[in-house]
Amino acid sequence: MTGGRSIARVYPDSNENFGRSWWDYDNLQVQWGSQDQYEIVRKVGRGKYSEVFEGISLPSNSKCVVKVLKPVKKKKIKREIKILMCLAGGPNVISLLDVVRDVQSKTPSIVFEYINNIDFKVLYPKFTDFDVRYYIFELLKALDFCHSKGIMHRDVKPHNVMIDHEKRKLRLIDWGLAEFYHPGTEYNVRVASRYFKGPELLVDFQEYDYSLDMWSLGAMFASMIFRKEPFFHGSDNYDQLVKIAKVLGTDELYAYLEQYDIDLDPQYDDSLGRYQRKPWSKFITTENQRYISNEAIDFLDRLLKYDHQQRITAREAQDHPYFEPSKA
Repeated sequence: MTGGRSIARVYPDSNENFGRSWWDYDNLQVQWGSQDQYEIVRKVGRGKYSEVFEGISLPSNSKCVVKVLKPVKKKKIKREIKILMCLAGGPNVISLLDVVRDVQSKTPSIVFEYINNIDFKVLYPKFTDFDVRYYIFELLKALDFCHSKGIMHRDVKPHNVMIDHEKRKLRLIDWGLAEFYHPGTEYNVRVASRYFKGPELLVDFQEYDYSLDMWSLGAMFASMIFRKEPFFHGSDNYDQLVKIAKVLGTDELYAYLEQYDIDLDPQYDDSLGRYQRKPWSKFITTENQRYISNEAIDFLDRLLKYDHQQRITAREAQDHPYFEPSKA
């Protein structure tokens, strides 16, 4: 239930300043390329809205990624394409190479640059403390860039962060849930993946903003430094908030609800209970202690705040002492 008004602390007017042609994806006229220029090599993944293949761009004989979209609303396809066009050339944002469609079936596909990604479940346990700092910093560059362009990603999670570890190259992918931010707009809360959903989504607060991405980053960062994947492991959306409250505390949650005049779903009456905030030190083990420092904990604290307006921004985060070593 949306109550108190809320406006992004950073880049609130980006889209207004860029003008209607920047954000108005409804009126995008897509210039479809020819599908014949690409050959599918193998399937590399599938999601709710697409199937993803490794491909070859025949003219250049170079690797690419072809995302074949499942039947979804034209508006959603236009939104993803428009956002990718707006973000072209941005730091660590996946590059859009082409949009093509099948002549017969009219099935659209989006062609991207190829990244030699290693699955995060294999890669993350190999990371050094320095690696974690380095890649989170690289991800922050992509997030600050998209936020500065008036865009919320809304699905930040390890699956959407491609890392070519040999080249130390990171790319933020899957902009299919991304949306343009307009202050005062009530957005759909059915975005992001359960373990990475911010409290605002779980309590049905629709006037959210870029800071949603910072929570998701925080949940991802926590799982990396504490070696617990995922960090908040809810069995459904209701349980997800319970899992968060068991760490951040219920008093703090109720203060957040009061601040924004949010009514909690009655379903929580029985399940939520009362929890004290759990100190981060309780999560430290011999296995993960090499990733833990005062700076890491301070940075995590600034990300995982119930109150979205109090979360550190992607721009501010890059100046956090935690990243000093990765800038040297």
